[in-house]
Amino acid sequence: MKDKGFVVRTMERHEVELAVEWAAREGWNPGLHDAACFFAADREGFLLGSLDGEPVGCVSAVRYGHGYGFLGFYIVAPEQRGRGLGIQLWQAAMDRLAGRNIGLDGVLAQQDNYRKSGFSLAYRNARYEGADLTGGRVSDRVVPLAELGLAAVADYDGAVFGADRAAFLRAWVEQPEGVALGLRRGTRLAGYGVLRPCRVGFKIGPLFADDGEAAEELFIALTAHTHGAPVYLDVPEPNALAGDLVRRHRMKEVFATARMYSQHAPAVPLDKVFGVTTFELG
Repeated sequence: MKDKGFVVRTMERHEVELAVEWAAREGWNPGLHDAACFFAADREGFLLGSLDGEPVGCVSAVRYGHGYGFLGFYIVAPEQRGRGLGIQLWQAAMDRLAGRNIGLDGVLAQQDNYRKSGFSLAYRNARYEGADLTGGRVSDRVVPLAELGLAAVADYDGAVFGADRAAFLRAWVEQPEGVALGLRRGTRLAGYGVLRPCRVGFKIGPLFADDGEAAEELFIALTAHTHGAPVYLDVPEPNALAGDLVRRHRMKEVFATARMYSQHAPAVPLDKVFGVTTFELG
């Protein structure tokens, strides 16, 4: 039964900050500048649920291109759970992404609920944590991403991510306090990665690379900027070389999600995905 005082509407820019704060309270350890970057991805993609004028929940339904979407930031205030508000938020997000193949990174224990909405498991993503990862020679093939130009980065990213997200990328690679690096082989971009400061330590994401060697070089260069603070990397389980990388650097699994899709798993080269961009936006 719907609560007559509950309204779902599109968030304004400043309200995305509230969603990020709720995510922090849930223990998701968001980036310090996530709100601005996420909003750049889709200015109408963040929904706020208010009960009698008071914000009590949120969800994101970000559109990529013409046929893909990603659902995240699905949060209801703890004191308001159990009264059906979450399902109304969920339905609003599904309506916004209707007709698209929708991806999400869900809590493992909630897979059955997502299946009831037509989602199928594609694979598992695991979050790894490491500390004191600085060390090793930084390859001279690794350069600041700004030297390569956004067009080259967007082309590489689109081929790996599977959809155009140039507006988001511009904000993501240029965010304050972040480090964005690319790996060149000759004149060709062979991978790139972004390190961003979070409430605790740093997260690396994305970490896209042609192969394990390129991913290793980028990883070493990025962690050189962490000064021994905790580092987190979200690894798709099907990429065995990504698993080798985190084990080689003695990182430990601390969390996992179920990557699920409403239609089918996109035909993207997971062997080039060594680190997911974010669990909220894909």
